Amino acid sequence: MAIDHDRLFKELIRTFFEEFLLLFFPDMHEHIDFHHLSFLSEELFTDVTAGEKYRVDLLVETKLKGADGLIIVHVETQGYVQPSFAERMFLYFSRLYETYRTRIVPIAVFHYDSLREEPSVFSMEFPFGEVLQFRFFSVALRKKQWREYIRQDNPVAAALLSQMGYTEREKVELKKEFLRMLVRLELDEARQRLLLGFFETYVKLTEEEEQQLQSEVKAMETKEREKVLELIISYEQKGKKEGLEEGVKRGLEQGMKQGMEQGMKQGMKRLIQTMAQKGMTASEIARLVDLSEEEVRSLLSE
Repeated sequence: MAIDHDRLFKELIRTFFEEFLLLFFPDMHEHIDFHHLSFLSEELFTDVTAGEKYRVDLLVETKLKGADGLIIVHVETQGYVQPSFAERMFLYFSRLYETYRTRIVPIAVFHYDSLREEPSVFSMEFPFGEVLQFRFFSVALRKKQWREYIRQDNPVAAALLSQMGYTEREKVELKKEFLRMLVRLELDEARQRLLLGFFETYVKLTEEEEQQLQSEVKAMETKEREKVLELIISYEQKGKKEGLEEGVKRGLEQGMKQGMEQGMKQGMKRLIQTMAQKGMTASEIARLVDLSEEEVRSLLSE
């Protein structure tokens, strides 16, 4: 099943919006009044020229501290290369402004699998002068060094370690530090599971690596070790329970389907036998029940 990256990022940033701004845009965070915060419905725009439809990822209506009037923060996540992305950000900005007629803060979050240079400006100019210089805020996750974020008690930092710059050899240590952060955050179960689910979508350990992780966790200080192990065991048990429930559900569905098929087959068999007892030929029966003569003869011979 394909991963819905947009949904994952939207859920993470929506749940921890204030922490997201604090982590990557502390100056912006300082000016925003988080007592006035509401998430707007998604806006769907059609690119008439290209014939494509785009839905903005996240729109947040809020206020600046000590200021009247509302502002809108638009967050767009981008995980694939699109040469016209900066232009698309400008189109979103202009259409959002046309709709809401208020100040808009545009933010792009790039989560490519590899390092890339992405422009954060869309401009329009001529030999005789510049017409437009549109800028948006951006964060390129792959350029971030994950070790610089493990001391921050920030849930967004914990989840997005999975998107930052790390090597294959660092995966075990990366997950260990993620779990330590999760323990320190002391979140409720729902938010904890959101972070765990997000992280494990992007960082998958082999069985050997999982065993190495458990060995390293057991070498931690007693208090921290117990909490991390408890977290691992709890999450594994929930995963197994959900897997079992899903298996039972599928088994029941398959059993019902097979039962219905078997019942229909038995009913058809009885009908055909009754018709044959009344002197009808296999050819006549086949025509009436919409089966081949071979299928009719097979059912009669059972």
